[in-house]
Amino acid sequence: MSVQSFVDYLSLEKNYSAHTVLAYERDLKSFNSFCLSEYGLKSGDDVSYREIRSWIVSLVDSGISNRSINRKVASLKAYFKFMQKTGNIDTNPLAKHKSLKTSKKIEVPFSEDEMLKVLMQIPFEDGFEGIRDKLIIELFYTTGIRRAELINLRIKDLDFDGNALRVLGKRNKERIIPLLHSTKEKFMAYIQERNTLNTKTDTDYVFLRKSGDKIYETLVYRIINRYFSEASTKVKKSPHILRHTFATHLLNKGADLNSVKELLGHSSLASTQVYTHNSIAELKKVHAAAHPRGGK
Repeated sequence: MSVQSFVDYLSLEKNYSAHTVLAYERDLKSFNSFCLSEYGLKSGDDVSYREIRSWIVSLVDSGISNRSINRKVASLKAYFKFMQKTGNIDTNPLAKHKSLKTSKKIEVPFSEDEMLKVLMQIPFEDGFEGIRDKLIIELFYTTGIRRAELINLRIKDLDFDGNALRVLGKRNKERIIPLLHSTKEKFMAYIQERNTLNTKTDTDYVFLRKSGDKIYETLVYRIINRYFSEASTKVKKSPHILRHTFATHLLNKGADLNSVKELLGHSSLASTQVYTHNSIAELKKVHAAAHPRGGK
């Protein structure tokens, strides 16, 4: 199975991020290796649903979650759809495939008290790293920015005069996010510290390590997990939970769903609506407390 043309299509025509394209390519190569080892099928040979089903069974047997398997199969399905579109195959062998059942993924946002404790009570280190880490946490919470968007934020994207950030999201979709005054102040303090670094390898990027190199995904996760471990007993502490917290707290305070959608950079309301279950819970409390018959 040759995947290069498909990879080029995802990168150049669909404008998928490098991270997403790599995931697709990895899934396809995994399937290709399976077909070669189990059935002797080489790159470019026709495959049927029989081989695909055997691959899925092998993934299940290896202990991979159904959610992860569905993602891998989705990569394969997209590839076959592309091959059908370009006239390389007549039918998509995954056209009638049904995804494996998965349990509903529950993500619990941080409470306002937990956020207050991290941002106002827990001490951060003095100097460059402490200022950077606190800004990263506040930026996630006050803008809803994605981890990849934060990592790839460039100096030219900062608009302090306009109190805004320019963010390049999924599929190279650009959006403008307003900055709160408190976040802007932390940004300016961080930039001052950043300017004192002796070396700056990745000069275009906002968030750097002490070495001058751009920060990376694992480091960002460690920063969030480190500080929230002191303030929260929740199992999952990640940048995405902070994004989830941003959306939930806005909705709880009465923000319009469409406005939250735009701030998050979602392409459809369906993606934003996953956060509404928390706001509905808050509305129930308000309703019960305010209605004349709420306590009856």
